[in-house]
Amino acid sequence: MPNTLYIDGAWTTAQDGDTRDIHCPANGDLVATVDEASEADTVAAIEAARRAFDSGVWSSVPAAQRGALLTATAAAIRERKEEFARAESDDTGKRIVESRIDMDDIANCFDYFGRIADSEAGRVVDAGDPAVRAKIVYEPVGVCALITPWNYPLLQTAWKVAPALAAGNSFVLKPSELTPHTAILLMEVLDGLGLPAGVGNLVLGAGATAGAPLSTHRDVDLVSFTGGLVTGRHLMANAAATVKKVALELGGKNPNVVFADADFDAALDNALNGAFIHSGLVCSAGSRLIVEESIAPRFVDELVRRAQAIRLGGPYDERAQTGPLISAAHRDKVTAYVEAGVAEGARVRCGGRWGEGELEKGFYYLPTVIDQVHTGMSVVQDEGFGPVVTVETFTTEDEAVALANDTIYGLAGAVWTQDAGRSERIASRLRHGTIWINDFGPYLPQAEWGGFKQSGFGRELGPTGLAEYLEAKHIYHNTEPAVTDWFAED
Repeated sequence: MPNTLYIDGAWTTAQDGDTRDIHCPANGDLVATVDEASEADTVAAIEAARRAFDSGVWSSVPAAQRGALLTATAAAIRERKEEFARAESDDTGKRIVESRIDMDDIANCFDYFGRIADSEAGRVVDAGDPAVRAKIVYEPVGVCALITPWNYPLLQTAWKVAPALAAGNSFVLKPSELTPHTAILLMEVLDGLGLPAGVGNLVLGAGATAGAPLSTHRDVDLVSFTGGLVTGRHLMANAAATVKKVALELGGKNPNVVFADADFDAALDNALNGAFIHSGLVCSAGSRLIVEESIAPRFVDELVRRAQAIRLGGPYDERAQTGPLISAAHRDKVTAYVEAGVAEGARVRCGGRWGEGELEKGFYYLPTVIDQVHTGMSVVQDEGFGPVVTVETFTTEDEAVALANDTIYGLAGAVWTQDAGRSERIASRLRHGTIWINDFGPYLPQAEWGGFKQSGFGRELGPTGLAEYLEAKHIYHNTEPAVTDWFAED
């Protein structure tokens, strides 16, 4: 049996013996067979995490020492970078060069939270009375359920595991059932570094079964989820019954606004990157190109020409520039999304179909540019989560802002202009959690990440990303206790 669940400090199999075959979406090859956890397995993991937290085996460890484990984790990931990158690419079909970059970013994330683990010392409060010593201290939330997606499996895991451990919590991690292997490798690293039993637990399997107790069990104190809007709403409703803390990152429909005075070549290059890197399987993908009308014909023609030249292929194809979608079901979803746009009157300028020839072995969808759209169309409003970009045009600054904000989402956006005053005005008016000026896509471990509106709430990364995993407690100490005589006897 696989022994790929990690519960209470031990590798184990699923209680009912179920397993799942993991296939590479680039060619259908079998990657490995892993355990498929049941609700009972997840409950066992939650109970182990509860015991560990209540015992203080990790929360009582000095914060600097917890931070040292995280920096050691970063070092281990760097040392085993190629192993981790290949595991990520085999599961996702992502190009190996992208996975290597991801591993660097992941190590940097663990390093960052390792450095700031002891940064939250609390504060003294002036009570206005010399006999009173009042202070605010920050303590770990408790048991954290960490639920991560398939597009950036270990990166999203690092964004949750690192601050959870830095703060002194215990956790149960459930990665996507489609991409489990880097999570397994991470738990191997943490186990080898001496993380106490029960502090970190790993369950694998589908959300409806293995994931179900994570948002309902009374012993879970916080749920952190990155994924789709529908699932996020469901988890939030489940968590309400026991009033858990919830942090959600639910994707976006991200505007990329290009003014006529922008650096044409840089804006074009980044429009391609924003839309088609990792086949658009990025929550912050630039899936809405909003370009000033005077340059739109030339800009879009060049975008189409360049998109048609993008080479698709598997993780180890050195000529490939982007890869497959995650599954046949997701490819069908993207297909239906584009077809719905066409039915509403949109025009496909390039792509709009599956890969052919050798690409038929995997789940490939050609880079797709769609124009003749408006904000009332589903293809503009819905998150397609694939290699698809829509094109809208504007003539005024106010119109550009109105278009960019006309979405239920609010994760990220960009503005391209050489007018510094305009760029700052636009950035201040856009209702999105991250705004790039003359760039698209970079993030920093020390800068908060998260969305406005239905892109979710809570923040990952930065000091606020650590604070999500802490509770504030007020301690009021009267050093000169006295009788108040409020209810004095006659």
